[in-house]
Amino acid sequence: MIYLDTHVVAWLYTGDLGLFPAGVRRWLEEEELLISPMVELELQYLHEVGRTKVPGTEVVAALAAEIGLRRCDLPFEQVISEAVRTNWTRDPFDRIIVAQAALRRRPLLTKDDSIREHYGEAVWVD
Repeated sequence: MIYLDTHVVAWLYTGDLGLFPAGVRRWLEEEELLISPMVELELQYLHEVGRTKVPGTEVVAALAAEIGLRRCDLPFEQVISEAVRTNWTRDPFDRIIVAQAALRRRPLLTKDDSIREHYGEAVWVD
């Protein structure tokens, strides 16, 4: 089981598989794929401000049907308690996305240097 950061989900949806190194593609092929619901909200936000063309709900629904992408169902109160301790960023999306992966002690697939620097289970493998 591996959590996906927002940009990973966006790239999967657009079919930009060339953006993923071979090691990342292996993770995507071999692992159960999860997202924080915050990923869906961030994709929706990006759509609303004109940075993406498709609403977040459509992206997640399509990937759920195509590749079995699932939303994490941890209780929100637990996620927020963990996110409060994630004080290395002011980005609420990153805080909650990392918190969900951290609560389950699972890897988070991300190219984000800041997340990889601060969350020991964040991965981006060549």
